[in-house]
Amino acid sequence: MSEVLLECREIVKVFPGVRALDGVGLRLTAGSVHALLGENGAGKSTLIKVLTGVHPPDAGHLTWRGEQVHLRTPLEATRTGIGVVHQERNLIPGFSVAENITLQNPPSRHGLVDRQAMNAPALRCLEELGLDLDPHRLVRELSVAQQQLVEIAKALHTQSEVLLLDEPTASLSPQEAENLFQVVRRLTARNTCVVFVSHKLEEVFAISDTVTVLRDGRSVLESAPLADHTHDDIVNLMVGRAHTAAKMLPRTPEPTSVPVLALDGICTARGHQDVSLAVRPGEIVGLYGLVGAGRSELVKAVLGLDRVTGGEIRVDGTPARIASPRQALHEFGIGYLTENRKEEGVFLEQPIHRNITVTVWKKLARALGVVSSAEERSVAQNLVERLGIRASGLDQNAGELSGGNQQKVSLAKWLAADTRLLIVDEPTVGVDVRTKHVFHELLWELARTGLPILLISSDLTEVITLADRVLVMADHRIRGEVGNDHHYERMSGRIIRLIHDRAPSAVSAQQDAK
Repeated sequence: MSEVLLECREIVKVFPGVRALDGVGLRLTAGSVHALLGENGAGKSTLIKVLTGVHPPDAGHLTWRGEQVHLRTPLEATRTGIGVVHQERNLIPGFSVAENITLQNPPSRHGLVDRQAMNAPALRCLEELGLDLDPHRLVRELSVAQQQLVEIAKALHTQSEVLLLDEPTASLSPQEAENLFQVVRRLTARNTCVVFVSHKLEEVFAISDTVTVLRDGRSVLESAPLADHTHDDIVNLMVGRAHTAAKMLPRTPEPTSVPVLALDGICTARGHQDVSLAVRPGEIVGLYGLVGAGRSELVKAVLGLDRVTGGEIRVDGTPARIASPRQALHEFGIGYLTENRKEEGVFLEQPIHRNITVTVWKKLARALGVVSSAEERSVAQNLVERLGIRASGLDQNAGELSGGNQQKVSLAKWLAADTRLLIVDEPTVGVDVRTKHVFHELLWELARTGLPILLISSDLTEVITLADRVLVMADHRIRGEVGNDHHYERMSGRIIRLIHDRAPSAVSAQQDAK
């Protein structure tokens, strides 16, 4: 039987007005992958902060190899052997790979940091992970996946025996995620325990040995073998009841109608070449590709945030020049639901009603530009009810909401503006299973009422669930188009083949889809 490294018993953590953890238990054993699951707000983040010394528990206790420990700071947790890789990177962009890896315990000589001596331990950690990275390279030059692996190398350097990975694949392509899983397997082979926090249950089942499920601050399943449970068992434990799939009524987009948005041979300063696509009323067009394919950059160029160097943009069949997202909204009716909701999607320090109505202040303004508070709140309240935004009231700041509800607020502001076309970029990254289904229902219903949607997503299941057609992008080009029949195994095979096909063509892809 594997050694128990870290155990928590009856952990309680209370914040003003909230009992975030209520008697949670967890047992982590050497050489295993332990999945920590739960919906947004279930207590996962708080438990991670207790395990890593950010928050002391108000009741209960932690034991390390059978001995009770008190982790008062993250440094104490690190010295004990507990490391964490957060969803948001915790690296210094202007430092080198070696400097970041050895940051918490840098080699010194005569009382000064010995920068030359940093390379040897950094290389050792990188080689252990199978990474071919120059330790002198600046972190800002690395991809998201490479930065994440540097974070794991940091944990190796501090000799972490328990490593917590918080949503590690949220921004990774399928291939990058598989590379990460190979690293995880190397870690468990050297007796490290990896705690895997994720909303992607297919990945959880692919890599995890044991599982703990939190709901409303309690552990409803504690350190159990994952093999004893089905996918549906875990979802039902997370939501507290039998979970039903998204209720999507049939819709039939008109394939011969004039596209609301059409791109013809678009080239951009970011390197896009000859990109053509069309989105028609009532249609959801999926734009799928690996991280770095250029999907978000293409959309930003169309919205005037980057330079279009060739080709033509047409709105309702008429050539259009778009200089800014503001013009895109007010002149052409195009809304953009960004993937970066915290920095670009919502004003975290502003109330919900102000976030929702920011796109229609001009319409609501009366004499001297004064916005009617009553009208503002009426518009916001209607959308809060329509989208099922869970909040204490319209005056609650957006930053106090869960990630899923923040995303709904971001969507609400575009619906308030009566957008004629909605571009949705990674709409469900970091949200839980139930919220994801709700969001899928919302997008499907919007399309059913005639709103065209361009969906950018790295979640292949999401694209196959929602899209009518899937455009596959790689290296800043469209590699082909696949008509979607929503059959996952068949569709995923065609899409993945297109990504890796060195000589793709839209014609061959369409023939393949028949």
